[in-house]
Amino acid sequence: MRIGLAGAGRIGERHAAALGALPEVDALVIADAEPARARDLAVRLPRATALDAVDELFRSGLDGLIVAAATDAHANLVERAMAAHVPVFCEKPLASDLDGTFHIISAAASAETPVQVGFQRRFDAGNAAAREAVLSGRLGWLHSVRSCSFDPAPPPAEYVPSSGGLFRDCVIHDLDLIRFVTGREVVRVMAAGANRGDDFFRACGDVDTGSALLVLDDGTLAVVSATRYNAAGYDARLELFGSKDSIVTGLDDRTPATPLPERAQEPRRAYGGFLERFADAYDAELRAFLDVVAGRRGNPCPPEEALEAFYLAEACELSLREGRTVGTDEVRR
Repeated sequence: MRIGLAGAGRIGERHAAALGALPEVDALVIADAEPARARDLAVRLPRATALDAVDELFRSGLDGLIVAAATDAHANLVERAMAAHVPVFCEKPLASDLDGTFHIISAAASAETPVQVGFQRRFDAGNAAAREAVLSGRLGWLHSVRSCSFDPAPPPAEYVPSSGGLFRDCVIHDLDLIRFVTGREVVRVMAAGANRGDDFFRACGDVDTGSALLVLDDGTLAVVSATRYNAAGYDARLELFGSKDSIVTGLDDRTPATPLPERAQEPRRAYGGFLERFADAYDAELRAFLDVVAGRRGNPCPPEEALEAFYLAEACELSLREGRTVGTDEVRR
């Protein structure tokens, strides 16, 4: 396969390394808004070449395209890939707003070109096993779900104004995962946020810490928590409590939480960030995309799934702003 990569930043570099290790990828073609960054990445990888402009990707005879560029470039790149009938994998979000997301969904249906959205947590082995545990009935009926996304340090200040806010940028992964694992829909949310750290979050109308209570359509209650200031390390866990059993994913010897009373143990090397915590999941979702390109499987995360997660993030943001419970039907179109 000849695979294109738009974006040679942090996530693009990670995807490039994974693609370079896959035998199906005969050629990796990299382009970035900063051509020097694409060249620097290409020289470090086997079977990789760099282009001088992102536009050249669409004249390169690609079998598939990975979009890992800046968020505001996603929609245009996905649309151009569909117009060229090139299957495309896009990091979330597909677009910066609902109108753009709707447009891509409509275009994808007309073009009949696969568009896979990058919700890597669906491909984490623990989360996949949790989904199976729920669907098999092992847990009985669920009564409570807890999910967390705790970053060890905040992103750069210049990233925050275009991030979409904590719930759209970070919590959206938890929201998607809860739908995926439970197989249920969220009917209403109540969200709250706080600013205890750097002033640039408040200046952008954002929060650095947030929580949301979700009510699922079968009565299950779910709580999602996120923060930009978990200095102990990166922590992403999912806990499910049922009438028969309880399970947790993301709990291992690198989870940055200390049990009390403390006992003598080896020093813990906590996860430094999401790329490290979900390394295997990122690899798995790219392998899945290559299977989609080859026609060996159906699309595991189509645009419609991204839309549902976007709806939930929008409901959380609305609840945060207005200080009230928001029904998800208020934000649906």
